[in-house]
Amino acid sequence: MQNILVVMEQNSFLVRNVTEQLKELNYNTVSVDLDIQQISKEKASFEAVLLYMESEASGMTQQLVYLRDKAVEEDIPIFYMGEDVSALHDIIPEHILQDIFQRPIDVKVSAKVMDEFIKKHGKQVKKKILVVDDSGAMLRNVKGWLEDKYQVILANSGAMAIKYLATNRPDLVLLDYEMPVVDGRQVLEMIRTETEFCDVPVIFLTSKNDRESIMKVMELKPEGYLLKTMEPKQIVQEVDSFFEKQRIHRATM
Repeated sequence: MQNILVVMEQNSFLVRNVTEQLKELNYNTVSVDLDIQQISKEKASFEAVLLYMESEASGMTQQLVYLRDKAVEEDIPIFYMGEDVSALHDIIPEHILQDIFQRPIDVKVSAKVMDEFIKKHGKQVKKKILVVDDSGAMLRNVKGWLEDKYQVILANSGAMAIKYLATNRPDLVLLDYEMPVVDGRQVLEMIRTETEFCDVPVIFLTSKNDRESIMKVMELKPEGYLLKTMEPKQIVQEVDSFFEKQRIHRATM
């Protein structure tokens, strides 16, 4: 039986109702308060997080940041049930929220939406790709192109990418070049200097195509350099080709 973590500000009738619907769909639900200590104690593997809130998100910033980071690190989709969506997006970027259920809430429909997503995109034995880009729209696009074949983890900054890599090992990093604070070149430099993940493959996926920029990063030996102007199908083919070459190489070693 698959697990869903229900994180709630308070145990309302609505929460109890939706958990009953999820149980009827053969999910095991684990309910905890929106509290860092309670969330951190849960060590089971979860297919999704259902977050329920009634008050303003800005008053729970620390708890939501912790939940956001946990979801990113473990590649768990977050489904949100409640109000105050604009303030929530300031803490949990839109690309991390899989779906939002606002009043009037049909709990049967909400449970079905979660069930259909998990059945289609639930954790499987797929290659894991970390996509790093400060554009939420680009992150959503790349996830949409790749998620049928690969497990896609999203990071909207270089700092978030490094934090993820400190405790997780993806099979490939798709890295943007132009990002604020820590750009793609700096991220790749940090990857190459850290013993724990210095050999993680990196392919740039960027709009920056001038010769000087490309030469600066090629000396750090990325596995490729793709442009965002390429057709999505071509980008997917390049990723497929990378893993196929890797498979052939390992088979001949």
